[in-house]
Amino acid sequence: MNQPIKGRGAAQNPKSRFLEMELEYDRDEQTGQLDRPKTTLLKDHTSKIISTNNSPDIGFDVSVNPYRGCEHGCVYCYARPTHEFLGMSAGLDFESKIVVKYDAPELLRKALAGKNWKPQTLVMSGVTDPYQPIEKRLQITRRCIEVLAECYHPLVIITKNYMVTRDIDLLFRLAEKGAAKVVFSITSLDKSITDTMEPRTSRPQKRLQAVRELTEAGIPVHVNIAPLIPGLTDNEIVPIMEASAEAGAISLSCNIVRLPYGVKDLFVKWLEDHHPNRKEKVINKIKSLRDGKLNRSEFGDRFRGKGPYADQIHQLIEIHSKRLGLNKEKNPLNTEHFKRPQTDQLNLF
Repeated sequence: MNQPIKGRGAAQNPKSRFLEMELEYDRDEQTGQLDRPKTTLLKDHTSKIISTNNSPDIGFDVSVNPYRGCEHGCVYCYARPTHEFLGMSAGLDFESKIVVKYDAPELLRKALAGKNWKPQTLVMSGVTDPYQPIEKRLQITRRCIEVLAECYHPLVIITKNYMVTRDIDLLFRLAEKGAAKVVFSITSLDKSITDTMEPRTSRPQKRLQAVRELTEAGIPVHVNIAPLIPGLTDNEIVPIMEASAEAGAISLSCNIVRLPYGVKDLFVKWLEDHHPNRKEKVINKIKSLRDGKLNRSEFGDRFRGKGPYADQIHQLIEIHSKRLGLNKEKNPLNTEHFKRPQTDQLNLF
């Protein structure tokens, strides 16, 4: 049985559900333990950067994902199976083989300059984190925001990383026009949990510090308890809400953990490795929200769960949101200041 790998969320690299072959990582000759893989960057050759969404329970229609795969290594990440479409694994491959859209800023500029583009809230990122560690060096997310700030295009950033504060100058320019918001995912305030569950994310107190710095800069911040792990982090709902309010967040929501496809096995293995005494409790609580299963994909229920326990969670959040002022009206972002960006072709004239 593979043991935990320091700095990685997954301890396995199961084969893609679309392929028969399985990629084996090197192992220690004496212990048989998988070696910790180094991060490899692969170039994405896509010619389109804006993705569209038609899922009725997701609150945005268009998004930009500069990276496919995520070095943060969150073991529960529902995006892990997307790597299988690339012929790779949802396990270690997802967090160590990162597909990079190097041309994202140029493609974004071209898309927004198109005469048929209508400004609407654009989300970065709908799938993987735009501020994962390699962004510090590559700065693709920042260059995309530069394009958006230039033309005052509304933007929502979703992240777990303090690195977002690097771009306060650009986000402030948008926020002045009512065209920016940051959504911070906070799963737990317990560093001993996040160290292994989300090994390369910013630690809880750094996320709260980012909320505070963004708020002080005039950039509205929404906190999402995402995902909530029943039986492991559900006792932290109110403390997370209180800490978020104290840091300046204006609103808060909660998503219950989703475990599609092979993510179920990766997550159960993580529980066995790090919280064996709570494994059965966590699994049984998740099943109580999913009609006896570890995952359900139906719209409306996949993020919230259903049943008395789900109702209790959402009632708790509603009560304390009112108490803490985390229920401020979520106004749509402003599109009226949008102006099409210049392209190199236009500059020739």
